Amino acid sequence: MGKRLTRIYTRTGDDGTTGLGDGTRSSKRGLRIEAMGTVDELNSFIGLLLAETLDGETRIKLEDIQHELFDLGGDVCIPGRVTISSGQVDRLEAQLDHYNEALPALREFILPGGTRAASLCHVARAVCRRAERRFVELYQAETSVPVHLQYLNRLSDFLFVLCRFLNQQQGVEDVMWQPGKTTV
Repeated sequence: MGKRLTRIYTRTGDDGTTGLGDGTRSSKRGLRIEAMGTVDELNSFIGLLLAETLDGETRIKLEDIQHELFDLGGDVCIPGRVTISSGQVDRLEAQLDHYNEALPALREFILPGGTRAASLCHVARAVCRRAERRFVELYQAETSVPVHLQYLNRLSDFLFVLCRFLNQQQGVEDVMWQPGKTTV
């Protein structure tokens, strides 16, 4: 951060615009701002998940992801900047495979739920999917950065597997979807 904020309010956004990292102004309703905001929301939900009791390995992985999401937000804030790499996508795949190895094969769709930690992780996963949709919208309108989409896609998969892992750690079974189930 080249310039430290000594005052949080600037009044420059009172007209419905916000400053990007390259100095340009953008509408707060713009695709780029929507993508940045959704990444910020995702990061906040991961922070909420980190308020739960988690094992050290999982905690470290989620903290790393929070830093990467901040980098991703910075990439979007500064058009043309790319700090997310294919190596980070590969690392997420390896971590996903690691957690998935210990889980039973899925034969049914599962509902979000189980433990509190897994439920919070499901919310983060759903927000990650929304972030991915926002990036698709942005990159259909502007120059695409494929690694950003790959990262978000892999992260949502990682979060899904992590939800299942968190339930398993606490001895709670996944909540299986029962098509057509109604309680009369």
